[in-house]
Formats: sequence, C-alpha cells, structure tokens
Amino acid sequence: MSRQVRVGIDVGGTHTKAVAIDNDTYEIIGIGSVKTTHDHEDGVSAGVVEAFKKCLTDNNIEPDEVSFIAHSTTQATNALLEGDVAVTGVIGMGNSFLAKRQSKIDDIVLDETGKRKISTHNTYIPLKKYNQSEARKAMEALRGQGAEVIVASKAFGVDDGTEEREIAELGKELGVEVSQASDISKMYGLSKRTRTAVINASILPKMFETADSTESSVRQAGIKVPLMIMRGDGGVMDIDEMRKRPVLTMLSGPAASTVGALMYLRASNAIFFEVGGTSTDIGVIKNGRPMIDYSIVGGHKTLISSLDVHVSGVAGGSMVRANNREVVAVGPRSAHIAHLDYAAFADPADIVNPKVVRIQPMQDDPSDYIAIESSNGKRFAITVTCAANALKIVKETDYSYGNYEASHKAIKALADELGKTVEQIATEIMDRASDVVIKVINHLAEKHKVERDQISLVGGGGGASSLLPYTAKRMGLNYDIAENAEVISSIGVALAMVRDVVERVIPSPTPADLDDIRNEAIQSATKSGASPDTIEVQMEIDAQTNKVRAIATGSTEVRTTDLSAKVDEAEAREIAAQSMQLPANTLTLAAKNNFFFVFTAMKGEKSEVRVVDNKGFIKVQRGDGEAEVTTVGGVRSVVDKFWEDLAVYKSDIKLAPDIYLCIGAKVVDYTGMLDLAQLNMVMDTELMQHGGREEVIVMGARNNI
Repeated sequence: MSRQVRVGIDVGGTHTKAVAIDNDTYEIIGIGSVKTTHDHEDGVSAGVVEAFKKCLTDNNIEPDEVSFIAHSTTQATNALLEGDVAVTGVIGMGNSFLAKRQSKIDDIVLDETGKRKISTHNTYIPLKKYNQSEARKAMEALRGQGAEVIVASKAFGVDDGTEEREIAELGKELGVEVSQASDISKMYGLSKRTRTAVINASILPKMFETADSTESSVRQAGIKVPLMIMRGDGGVMDIDEMRKRPVLTMLSGPAASTVGALMYLRASNAIFFEVGGTSTDIGVIKNGRPMIDYSIVGGHKTLISSLDVHVSGVAGGSMVRANNREVVAVGPRSAHIAHLDYAAFADPADIVNPKVVRIQPMQDDPSDYIAIESSNGKRFAITVTCAANALKIVKETDYSYGNYEASHKAIKALADELGKTVEQIATEIMDRASDVVIKVINHLAEKHKVERDQISLVGGGGGASSLLPYTAKRMGLNYDIAENAEVISSIGVALAMVRDVVERVIPSPTPADLDDIRNEAIQSATKSGASPDTIEVQMEIDAQTNKVRAIATGSTEVRTTDLSAKVDEAEAREIAAQSMQLPANTLTLAAKNNFFFVFTAMKGEKSEVRVVDNKGFIKVQRGDGEAEVTTVGGVRSVVDKFWEDLAVYKSDIKLAPDIYLCIGAKVVDYTGMLDLAQLNMVMDTELMQHGGREEVIVMGARNNI
C-alpha cells in the first residue's frame, strides 16, 4: 500500500509555502516555497498551485499519494482590506418597524479614509405582504440600483428560514448570488446577522474566482481528494462549503500558525507568536484549545467566529524611530515597506562611515524613522533583527541569524549621535519592541483567564528568534521556538481538523434543545467534509447571555493517526512536572485510564492539577483543583460535591468552579458554567452516549482569577 500524504499550503504576504507530511508518522517529507503571486492574473491561487506542484515534484511525491490537501487563504481578508467587494442589496423581512430598521444596513466602511467600503442598497418586505412576486420585484429593484449580489434576511429567520430559502432559489433562476443570513449564523440579533451576511455576500464573486481557479488546477495536477480551505476559527471546510460561506475564511493565516503550534509543538497552554517581517500574530492556546472570539469588520462586531489572534505592528523587520535623545518607538513600518535591506544581513564592508538619516517610509508616516547611509551611498534599515544580533540574542542556527559586525556598525552610528553605547541603543530598541507585544500578552492572559504562572511563550515565523527570547526574559517566562518555525503555518494547515460551530440564543434550554443543536453541529461538520464517525461535539451554555454553542470537530475520510508515539506514565509525569515547575517525585498520580494521566501536587497552599494524554499533550492545566474517579452513573454526585467544595466566595458573589470530564479518549470542558442545573443538563447530552458503568475521571478547579 502506498503511503498517505497530507499537504498544507499557507499563503503569506511574501511567500506561499507548501508542506507535505506523512499521515502515519507525521514526519515532514517535503517543502515547496514560491513568491506569493499577488500580481498574477489568477491572483494568489496561482502561487498555491505552484507551491503545491513544487513540493510534490521536488520530493518525489505522487499525486495519488495525497490523501488530504488544504490551504489557507488571504483572499477574503485582502478583498475587504482592498475594497475589492461587490455592491450588495439587502432584502429585509419582518413584522415590525423594528425589524425594518434592524435589517437596513448602511455602507460598511473598510478603512479609516472611508474610500474603501461595501456599498449597500436596502429594501423591506412586510411578511404579511410577502409572496414570490414581491420577492422578484424587490430583487429586480435592487439590481436596478446596482446591486451585484443579494442578502435575504428575515427577522427570526433562524427559527424559520422559508422566505430566505425561496429568495435564494429565485436568485438561482435569475443568475444572482444570494446569501441567506440564517445560513451564515444561527444567532439571534437581526442587525448583526444581516451585517455578517452582507460581508459574506460582498466577497462571493472574488472568492468564486479563486475557488474555481484553484480547484481546477488541483484537479489537473491529478489530485482526486476534496480541496479543503482553512477557516479563521482553526478548522477546515471543503471548497463547496467555502463557496457558500467564504466569510469564514477571514484570518485563516493566523489561524493556521496557531493550529500548527497546537498540533505539531504540543503547545497545550501557551501564548503563541508568529513573528514575520512586518507584524506579529499573537494568540492563546488554553487546555489544548485555541481561544475564539467574534471578528470585527468596519468597527462592528460580526457573528464570524475566528481565533482570537491580535496582530501587532512590530516584528523582525520593524524599523526604529528616534528623536535626538532616545529610541521612541519601533514599527509599524518595516524595512520591506521602506524598500531597504536589513543592516543585519549586509556585508560589513558595505557599511562604510555610516551616518544616520531620518526618512518617511510612506506618505503621512512620521519622518523620524532611522536608516543609515554609507559613504558609498548604500542605505540600510536598523531593525529589531539588527538589535537582536547586536546583543547576540540570536543563535547561529536561527532563521534570524545575521552578521554581528554589520549590526554593530549600523547601530553604533545611531548610538554615537545620541551619545550612548551600542548596547544601550540595542536594548532600547528591544525594549520598545517587546513593550508592544507584552501589552498584548497581558491583555489576552486577562481576557482568557490564563494564570500568570502557567503562561509559556511559543514562537513561529522567521522573526521569532529576534523577538521571542527577549520578551520571555523580560516577563520571566519560559519559551520555545518551533523547529520548523518558518513553515509552522503550512504545518497547521496540513494537520487541521474539520470544525463547525452552531450557536443559538435559547432561554432555559431543554434536553431536546441541546440534542437538536448537537445534531445540527454534526450535520454541519459532515457537510464541511468531516467523516461522521470521527466527529466529537462539545456543548457550552452561557447562562448570562442564554447562548448555547455546539462545537463539532472531526477529521476527513482519511482518519488522523497519533502525532507521536504514546508516552508512558513516567514520561507523562515529567511533562506535568515541567509544567508545574516542580520535581517529578513530588507529583501524585490521582487517576488514569487508557488515554489520560491525571497528576496533582501541592504548590504553596494550592493543589495543581494536570491532565496529560497518552500523546504527551497537556489537556487540562489548573492551579487549584481536585480529581476523582467515578462511573457515568456517579458523575452527578461527584460534580455536586465539587460544586460546593471548590466554590470561591468574593463579597456577595459566588464563583462556581470549572468542571472537566475525562470519558474514554476525550476531555469534555465545562468551564464557565454558572448554573448547576444547566451544567447537569449539558453533561447529560454527553453521558447518555456512554454506558452507566463506564469509568469517568471528574476534575474540578477553583476560579481564583
């Protein structure tokens, strides 16, 4: 039997990189890299195909060996950034003046100048007047006003989307693309849902071009498996589903790097950096799960779930700004934007009698960006990478390793002008750069309740070794840089799972409501390309907002295998001990089954808890908790006990504990549940899938944040 190969392709700002991974061993067996084809008539899709073909031909991989192929895409994001969007008509429907007002969407401004925007036209059909004739008249009127695509949005369409579906069928008859608002999101909130559908509709024509071109080229290359597309929430979907919901691919690049860190680096609990030349993407992985939030477009929150990744305008190629006394800022402009080479990568012989010149990289930029000009007329930028090399932070084996002498000579020119030493200026540069990312780290840690003593930094991207070690040292945190840092995003695409989320607002949900939403998530993941027998569903209820969420995750037809050989108890203990920063012999094995080891240890006055799976991933990491083994039938009594014993009382507020269950091969996370009755109901949707005598490990953790 021939080997099975997974191929992931990431589209970056400068390079498009394809990685081939053996599906059985998860060894990288090939890399193909080309310049991103921004100016090609087929756009970036041409580079996707070129990188793919190069990866296969250079590494003797046959097309019929490819069992999985996926790529991230910048097309949706770029279309919005560049204003390459279609004029969108909105047909609102409802029974009230409020529905009419909420379904009317003004032009969505996409940049601070107001020049790039999604132009909209609106009409409204009262439901008591709705019929096929009225729908046709509304669509023709909008097209007459210049609408190229249509959104159908009905008040309470998530409960009954009949009219939206009829308008979509009418669109097929008339040759007009229609986005049904209730197809894009099942959440209540007519304004938000309609706006999200408008964003989706506006990029449909552009995304169709990309999808058709890429799929055609992949088929011509002899690939028969479905082409998968990376979503912004870290999952993948097949290309047919992307044609309906392209908006879900926003921020798929940053998502890819975070998934790479999660799957390839065993980053179970970490702040992940992908450091490029111009910007740094920073996201959070907590208990083996990337943190999710809603995307913001045009200053408005949408109902588009994506990884909570913050983009900071500082990276390896960020230029330095200085007055006549000190370095005042680093970034956001990069050497690439200023069309300058890094001093760190220059030949020292080219840096002759350098003098400082202050430049304005782009119109409207401050004019205090620093470059150095040699007596031979050559100019170079002083960057974060230059400062890191001057301080000898970067190791010889690192991607960012440059020339110490060249870096030193360039920075000395600025140091002499400011009356300081090279070390002082280089340190100021690194301080200003790390200030930016430290602020983001602290914000994300607070937002997602990541305990300070459990934060570690994990880095990817070509510039990781320039910025990450210094930031970690300033914060007193551990750090790790990926072995294949420069292709970590492509690795993430290759290893991604199919993921789909169904959200509803359901006040006082019943078991039947939970079962319905669970089944809907399974169906949605199946439509996106997941094999039904691989799908797992995690249920969440937010008691404050009445929001019920079902997250379905599964693999494609070729079922994923272990990322690595299984770890034994001793190895799992070492992993847990390292995480706790305690000697291994002080840990107690509190529970285990065929898939997990649960360790506890006293650290100060608190009992640390770690759940390590048999692949060496830390699935639960808490600073104050307990674990107990029981059966499916005994879960409720253990949870009841933890609910009282581990509650935290602050003033007149009771902070309920977080509950986790290890059942078979999965950990079910019930963090954030505020009501015991609702928790029991959600647990029941999971427990009913198992026999009453099946063993369960129950964990509870105090909320001390």
